[in-house]
Amino acid sequence: MRLSIVVALLVGLLALTGTGCGGDDADEPSATETTETDGEETATTDDDAEGNAADGEQVFAGAGCGGCHTLSAAGTNGSVGPDLDGASPSYDKVVERVTNGRGVMPSFENDLSAQEIQDVAAFVASSVEG
Repeated sequence: MRLSIVVALLVGLLALTGTGCGGDDADEPSATETTETDGEETATTDDDAEGNAADGEQVFAGAGCGGCHTLSAAGTNGSVGPDLDGASPSYDKVVERVTNGRGVMPSFENDLSAQEIQDVAAFVASSVEG
């Protein structure tokens, strides 16, 4: 009983200090890149590389994200990691945390493909946009 209280307090402290996964960093503007094809220039943004939110919903469920995170759009209420509804992490923040992990959050770099990470980031970020 005492151990579970200590763990819960540590997880809460990590979430509040920003050392857990998620976070509320401000979104950074997308970079724009210009490419030249057959003499014509075409502008593309990093947004073009972002994942598919519909596919990301499946990744969120399949990877067990809801066991640790609350996210209304997924119907989950995990309490180990930050409440994603409240943290409102940006797409880039989700990609970084899912890829690298932080605090009690493990890295999923070896468990999910780059596309799956982009997809789950698109799902989370689009679900928490205000």
